[in-house]
Amino acid sequence: MNYRHAFHAGNFADCVKHALLVWLLRALARKPAPFAVLDTHAGIGAYDLAAPEAERTGEWRGGIGRLYGIAEGPLADYVALCGAPGQYPGSPALVRALLRPDDRLLCCELHPQDAALLRARFRRDPQVAIHARDGWEALKALTPFPQKRGLVLVDPPFEQPGEFERMAEGIALVAQRFRAAVQACWYPIKHRAPVRAFHDDLRARGLRDLVAAELWLREPTDPARLNGCGLLVANPPWQFEAEGGAVLAALLRNLGDGEPGQGWAMLRIAEE
Repeated sequence: MNYRHAFHAGNFADCVKHALLVWLLRALARKPAPFAVLDTHAGIGAYDLAAPEAERTGEWRGGIGRLYGIAEGPLADYVALCGAPGQYPGSPALVRALLRPDDRLLCCELHPQDAALLRARFRRDPQVAIHARDGWEALKALTPFPQKRGLVLVDPPFEQPGEFERMAEGIALVAQRFRAAVQACWYPIKHRAPVRAFHDDLRARGLRDLVAAELWLREPTDPARLNGCGLLVANPPWQFEAEGGAVLAALLRNLGDGEPGQGWAMLRIAEE
């Protein structure tokens, strides 16, 4: 309840998550049938990078601040959707920008103030529904979608213990209830042990067709520091591993500072 993404908007982890999210949404839109998106930890929808919260940390300068102006290559679509410097779209704004007339967006936000801001942002939008509720609980309450296809974005703050376990449980739940859904689940990489345990947990649950897209800016050995992040994708669309890998490579070229141990990987966690 205390987490406020305004302090971290546009940082390198947002760039990884959102650049891959844009690719996934474009892939869903290849087919004419409508889809829906559930954003379980939605935040306020968009962020002012000149606001005191963003200025206090300055994290965006090492993230989206390095990408403005890119007009070609794997990052061009994402950067164009971010708009002019100074504002940063959260996942609800990015998703909404890519919805077609029959597609829908469901946003969950538990923080009362952030939920109110999110509701005000989309108050007149018939394609967006705002739920002031726990995102983990929404995985059961709001799936499967009437549209029969879509994406579930899970992006918790990882401030509470047990988040990796809750995420594995949520992935398994949605895979059982809504097999056709693409799931995109963000996680931090501080050191390797918790991430390995997370991947092992997913395999032990018998889940299929899982890919982890990861990027790290330095060797992930310091458990007190956000060294990288990953996006676990269940039921990934065709060509995600190849084209998503190109996105990660482009991000590292622009965001990396050459520290020892930096890199990216597309890891096949479970076969189809």
